[in-house]
Amino acid sequence: MNEQAIRTGIALALLLAAALAVMTYGGLAYRRELLVAALRALVQLVAVALIIAWIFTHPQAAFLYLGVMLVVAAYTSNRRIGGDSRDRLGILLAIFLGASATVLIVAVTGALEFSAQSLLPFSAQMIGGAMTTASLAGVRLRDDVKDQFTVFEGYVALGATYRQAGREFSQRAAEKSLFPTLDQTKSAGLVTLPGAFVGMLLGGASPLLAAQIQLLVLIGLLLVQCITALITTRVISPLAPAGHGGARA
Repeated sequence: MNEQAIRTGIALALLLAAALAVMTYGGLAYRRELLVAALRALVQLVAVALIIAWIFTHPQAAFLYLGVMLVVAAYTSNRRIGGDSRDRLGILLAIFLGASATVLIVAVTGALEFSAQSLLPFSAQMIGGAMTTASLAGVRLRDDVKDQFTVFEGYVALGATYRQAGREFSQRAAEKSLFPTLDQTKSAGLVTLPGAFVGMLLGGASPLLAAQIQLLVLIGLLLVQCITALITTRVISPLAPAGHGGARA
């Protein structure tokens, strides 16, 4: 084990111990969850680092890895929304189309080198952003329908199907799901230094190159999330399945 790994381990242990101490002093709950989350992150990131290191020497495996990420992202988002298998397929489509459209533009223009080392981490970030947006948009859609159920029933009474009635709420739900990324993009460099920018600086890249890559990530996420939000709110049922407290079409 090299010196840097030892120093990192010590820092992580101290950070975790300090967080637990503050939570204990303040009487805050979720101390166990914090510990579990930290340990899971450690195991998962080490495992992912080993997998990606292997993929870099076997680039053809990148497509399989991204495919697994898409499936897991759709499953996670669908579980957060409370959907069923039909919703999961729609969410998978939304995430795939959002991420693939963005990665295609970046790859075709040559903004990033066409290699696993460049496109794999970028694609993974796009999939992650799409998953978050699908979850936010789907939950918002169902919350809005639940809060305004009499309006929803009115559309149905006029002859609309559940999905057609849900479309009356989909635009607002899609718009709301974009707010976090819009705020992050507007405040980049002023309120926070985004992750890709910081990571590249720590890796020795020039500030200008770090800014270019971070802009690709930020603007790419805007496209990803616009596509994902619009598709998600139009393909999932606006009502939860019967097993989740509601009927559906």
